[in-house]
Amino acid sequence: MRGGVVAIGNFDGVHRGHQALLAQAREIAKREGKPWGVVTFEPHPRSLFRPDQPMFRLSPVALKLRLLQALGADFVSVVQFDAQLAALTAEEFIEAELMEKLGARHVVAGYDFHFGKNRKGNADTLRKLGLHVSCLDEVTDEGAGQIAFSSSNIRNALRQGQVRQASRDLGYDWTILGTVVPGDQRGRTIGFPTANIVVEAGVEPARGIYATMVHEVGKAAPLWMGAGYFGDRPTFNTNRTFLEVYLLDQTIDLYGRQLMVSFVDLIRPDQSFTSVDALIAQMKQDCENARRILTARKVADFPLAKLQAAGGI
Repeated sequence: MRGGVVAIGNFDGVHRGHQALLAQAREIAKREGKPWGVVTFEPHPRSLFRPDQPMFRLSPVALKLRLLQALGADFVSVVQFDAQLAALTAEEFIEAELMEKLGARHVVAGYDFHFGKNRKGNADTLRKLGLHVSCLDEVTDEGAGQIAFSSSNIRNALRQGQVRQASRDLGYDWTILGTVVPGDQRGRTIGFPTANIVVEAGVEPARGIYATMVHEVGKAAPLWMGAGYFGDRPTFNTNRTFLEVYLLDQTIDLYGRQLMVSFVDLIRPDQSFTSVDALIAQMKQDCENARRILTARKVADFPLAKLQAAGGI
């Protein structure tokens, strides 16, 4: 991998702006006959500087790595972002991480990329140490008034339940990857057994019911249709946040399995019901609405299915 082209950044979400930058790195590498890869940072720098404020991560490291692989990266170097790294000057970071570790010769970064102690490093710093540098201008959505693709904008869209807008900006349906854990079995008692998935602190899409597609990691098709719930079950006063998914037309034991749950559309906001019977009636309607939304799209049209077919998911 030495002597290759390196795209550098945090790449939370690996959205369409990131994908344009990665495509540039891939094209340069192809032209020069070199391997190409990604240098990224974990945990997110905000976790070090603001530990009391959990961040809404669009793509925690396990999902980010799968997305980068699906996009064709030959390698990914995950740099541990800690106090020791944050104390490195830009020059020290370049020498240790890019030159000594990777032997990088060409770096591709965003136009506003800064790094090193006090964020003093930039493209000129890289060039002064002998690296070739390509900077990608801000990438905008021409169909949405030239608005730049931004992880922050995508987080805000998800917080407001604007799932389709988030999907357009990401280039795929926003996805949570996690392992199914035992719940309190309440869903089984009312005829809707669900898969419960623990999510990272800070994840906060709008609370409510979603049309979802579900895929078991490491397995071939099928993608399962599901009705997903993100919230704290106000009817039962649990005061805990859950991600639960009810698979339509399936009876599968999912405990311990690793799933990818893709959010296709918001069906309705979370709400409290006066009785369990009223909740059950609404859940039946939610499932029908999820089925209607999901069957309106061919499975091959789901971005997750395309990434899966590319071999990276």
